[in-house]
Amino acid sequence: MKSIRGRALEAEQNARLTPGDDERFSGYGVMGLPFSSGYVLAMRRFPITSVGPGYSSVWLRRPSGDWTIYADAAPEASCARYFAAGLADAVQCDVGVDWTADDAFTVTIGGDVDLMWQVELASTPVTAAMSAFMTALPNPLLANKPFLKAMGSAAGPMLSAGRLGLAGSVPNRQGFRAKPRRMWFISRSSATLAGEDFGIPQPLPVQTRLGDFWIPQRGIFVIGSSAFDRFDPTQHLPATARKAA
Repeated sequence: MKSIRGRALEAEQNARLTPGDDERFSGYGVMGLPFSSGYVLAMRRFPITSVGPGYSSVWLRRPSGDWTIYADAAPEASCARYFAAGLADAVQCDVGVDWTADDAFTVTIGGDVDLMWQVELASTPVTAAMSAFMTALPNPLLANKPFLKAMGSAAGPMLSAGRLGLAGSVPNRQGFRAKPRRMWFISRSSATLAGEDFGIPQPLPVQTRLGDFWIPQRGIFVIGSSAFDRFDPTQHLPATARKAA
């Protein structure tokens, strides 16, 4: 049986976009992970997209509630294209994602940011069952918004993750469809930012979100794809938009 690292590297090497004319991304990442300090982290590694080169990104929520997205691609071609209006800032910089074991990886951002995030993953009967179910679904069903909303509503309690939004609208007003195929829980994690320790993984007192994308109350790592409405300047906000002070 392939290891988690093997599955992730396979997603890198055989990255393909799902059919469609919307804006599409394929790869893997951490949907979100809250810490006892009030910090929240998420990660995306998309080796292929329909809007530009592949990229890696880190989403960071500070205890104040302010979000910053760091990505090694321009905001117009990365996550800020969709989430900028909910952010305090979007920063283009180097983001490292390095697998250190079959079930572990490290995410780093150097320079003035100085982020170090270590992650260990584990399969459970629940994640194995969810993975088996999701890999069997046909692509057209995963493009169906009512189905994705229903699946998210059911999966959140099953995963003890709070609310789980797989379809809806992002802060920049595009519609989104998240299409996970395989998943694992984060079994252990630690992180520091400029030497400040984030504490232990722990649900937030109040679950946080960006638009209709709810950040899970426990760490979930997924392999899959995402799709967003094609950008329309008459309806959607640009990647330069920012959260009102």
